[in-house]
Amino acid sequence: MFTRAVSRLSRKRPPSEINDSDSKPSSSHQSLNGTTRWATSLENLLEDPEGVKRFRMQAKANEIYMTFLSSKASFQVNVEGQSRLDESILEKPHPLMFQRLQDQIFSLMKYDSYSRFLKSEVFLKLKQTEEQEENIPDAQTVAKRASRIYNT
Repeated sequence: MFTRAVSRLSRKRPPSEINDSDSKPSSSHQSLNGTTRWATSLENLLEDPEGVKRFRMQAKANEIYMTFLSSKASFQVNVEGQSRLDESILEKPHPLMFQRLQDQIFSLMKYDSYSRFLKSEVFLKLKQTEEQEENIPDAQTVAKRASRIYNT
């Protein structure tokens, strides 16, 4: 839904439709730097590739934090207390902002969840099914053998 909204809003519009808060023509925007332009309207932000990148990063960081890391998260992950992040980290998002937590969660999965999964009933049944299927001859191979037998 977000992507559809971005593409709809970021379509190029005629210059006469792009106005800042002072109702100046879009030519004044050409002299404004990125953040100043972004602050004048959502459309201006979405027309700038760097603006879209920053906007999405902010939105995605907030979504990740609220879903998995916040103390009120609906799917809170189990991380050590000192690894918990304060909500203030969302003020200045950057690509590596969750790296420490990601490394910790990967380690927990590798040494705990993964080994339990390999012993789980779900995995063992799937493995057994695959092994049985490997031992069953391919249906086409059986049909070919049968046709050779009956054609001779």
